[in-house]
Amino acid sequence: MILAAILFSYLFGGIPVGYILAKQVRGIDIREYGSRNIGATNVGRVIGWKYGFLALLLDALKGAIPVISASYIDSPYTLTTTEILLGSVAILGHTFTPFLHFKGGKGVATALGVYMTLVPVVTLCAILIFFIVYKISGFVSLGSILATLSMPLWYFGSSKVLPSAEYQPIIFFVLVATFFLITYSHRENIKRLVSGKELRASENAK
Repeated sequence: MILAAILFSYLFGGIPVGYILAKQVRGIDIREYGSRNIGATNVGRVIGWKYGFLALLLDALKGAIPVISASYIDSPYTLTTTEILLGSVAILGHTFTPFLHFKGGKGVATALGVYMTLVPVVTLCAILIFFIVYKISGFVSLGSILATLSMPLWYFGSSKVLPSAEYQPIIFFVLVATFFLITYSHRENIKRLVSGKELRASENAK
């Protein structure tokens, strides 16, 4: 049953929402426009921000639903471990989707769904970091990277400050791993940031 759940989480996470929306709404391949990414930011920039927010919501649900489903399956692991396992697989599915030759999105929105379900307070703190960085710089990519970096720090710090916060090393480890994965998936954005060629969210794609 756990193997079936892992497979489901990977395939479910791999559904290329942004690609499907662009095909259905504009009849285009989103990978040929803007940043050439299937994520919510590029969807919003290319076909309209209402579709970008829809892509964000649906991509987040791809992470949240596998985590929620963990409590309903027969797993040899603890509930937290099972939640992390299925959520992580969903993020990998989104980033390396089997439906588009294993080239998917950046993983941010799906990770948002996973961690909003798993560690909501830490995730809300990271969202705050994202909005601060985005407001100052205008770059979604930079905000996403720094917000993801802040999550293991928020998690570790809250466990030291709040007596009621239970620290679990496996959660800290997977938050760090998620940061490295999302930083890797943003490697082209980082190059454009350094060279001054990165598009701000407010700039329309040609």
